[in-house]
Amino acid sequence: MGQLEGKIALVTGGASGIGRATALTFAREGTKVVIAELDVEGGTETVRMIKTKGGEACCIRTDVTQAASVEALMTEVVTTYGRLDCAFNNAGIEGVVAPVADLTEEVWDRVLNINLKGVWLCMKYEVRQMLTQGGGAIVNTSSVMGLVSSPGAPAYVASKHGVVGLTKSAALPYAQVGIRVKAVCPGYIHSPMTERIFTLQPERQDLVIARHLLGRMGYPDEIAEAVIWLCSEAASFVTGHTLTVDGGYVAQ
Repeated sequence: MGQLEGKIALVTGGASGIGRATALTFAREGTKVVIAELDVEGGTETVRMIKTKGGEACCIRTDVTQAASVEALMTEVVTTYGRLDCAFNNAGIEGVVAPVADLTEEVWDRVLNINLKGVWLCMKYEVRQMLTQGGGAIVNTSSVMGLVSSPGAPAYVASKHGVVGLTKSAALPYAQVGIRVKAVCPGYIHSPMTERIFTLQPERQDLVIARHLLGRMGYPDEIAEAVIWLCSEAASFVTGHTLTVDGGYVAQ
């Protein structure tokens, strides 16, 4: 029996990378998985991969920046499965690589809307549901850039620092009613996002790898295992915490 057998899990941004790996790992551990995605094609492929391995999943088109869309998502989750036990708020983008003076307002707004407002909106409706059922576990995706910084990514860095603060704030009022809220801070991970970054700036790849004490970037499955643990009863005494899974990136 898996660590989360019989639970209902929601993954935003589950079409690829960390989101897809975590959805597959949730399914391996016995949950029924809801993928919330704007990229319905990618999300549907994740669902197919889960079903191929004998799991149960569905994909719901969702724009995490729109309250009505997130509220409709939660309504559909509860209508279909009756409850929500685990939520992984993972949807995010990197934005445009540019220093503060060169960053456009449009890019700033888009990154903050998806990476920070989107996490808040998802938690807003997840918490409301979890209050009705007596508890649940929420994990938000921040980043090592939520703990340190980078000169060319001010919007991304601000959004991910915001997720860390938002996670701590959200954990405070709900701890004693059974809702645990945590964040995971991945280092650089082999994913479509890092592929886009290194395509634009190939000279950064060796420098980035060198910043990790383990001498490599991470893999989506390694983040997925951390998320599953945070959602499981094995982490029943963990809330308001930011778990760094970064190969030693921020230790230097």
